[in-house]
Amino acid sequence: MTLPPLTAFALTVVIVIAAKTFAWLLQLKTKNGGLVDAVWAITLGGLAGLYAFTGTAPLETRLVLAAMGGAWGLRLGWHLWVRNWGKPEDFRYAQFRKDWGDKVNAKMFWFFQFQNIFTLLLSASAFLAVAYRPDAAPLWAVALAIAIWIASVVGEGIADAQMERFRGNPANKGKVCRDGLWRYSRHPNYFFETVHWLAYIPLAIGAPYWWATLGAPLVMAFLLTKLSGMPLLEKEMAARKPGYAEYIRTTSALIPWPPKA
Repeated sequence: MTLPPLTAFALTVVIVIAAKTFAWLLQLKTKNGGLVDAVWAITLGGLAGLYAFTGTAPLETRLVLAAMGGAWGLRLGWHLWVRNWGKPEDFRYAQFRKDWGDKVNAKMFWFFQFQNIFTLLLSASAFLAVAYRPDAAPLWAVALAIAIWIASVVGEGIADAQMERFRGNPANKGKVCRDGLWRYSRHPNYFFETVHWLAYIPLAIGAPYWWATLGAPLVMAFLLTKLSGMPLLEKEMAARKPGYAEYIRTTSALIPWPPKA
């Protein structure tokens, strides 16, 4: 079902509003606002499939786009769902719940919807130029895109698994994780998440407005390093975990790098 780009974008607006409304209703029932993160990842991955379905690019290019975006969203969404379902609420949302008091439900609704601004920026910048390019992406570009995608998704999966294994050991309670990739970066999962959004750039090169795909990794890097990721997490970790200040001093914030002496 081919649609004009603006019509497809308008459809994504409706979808993300509905998805975040579902997440809001879910947190009403569970009192766990962290479940929105899983809904976000799955929805964003689904938007890659939507743009691939409505786009005009040759089928093979749209299939690569749908597979990359969809598989990324399912992997991350499932990981976040398992991590949050039935568990104590993520400290960020728990703090919001405490600060907002009896207005928490209304404010949580609008906070969830505010997040859609970034969801729409990410999806449109990464997926639109690819889905609507007039010709097929060159073979070398497809190979490069898949290579970047595999490296990023596998790397993020390894980082997530290492952290879950560390947290699952009762002997590590209150300790700072320095296992595996976490020895070389304080946030290797964030690093590979940012790298993931580079994968769509080769698929768009040569298309009109291909440069718009440069916005996706920049938006994600801003979110993770300046807005909702590292600043809130590191402030909380430094206050709660002995040794985290030393971890900050010796370990690269994002890009994996040998630790300082």
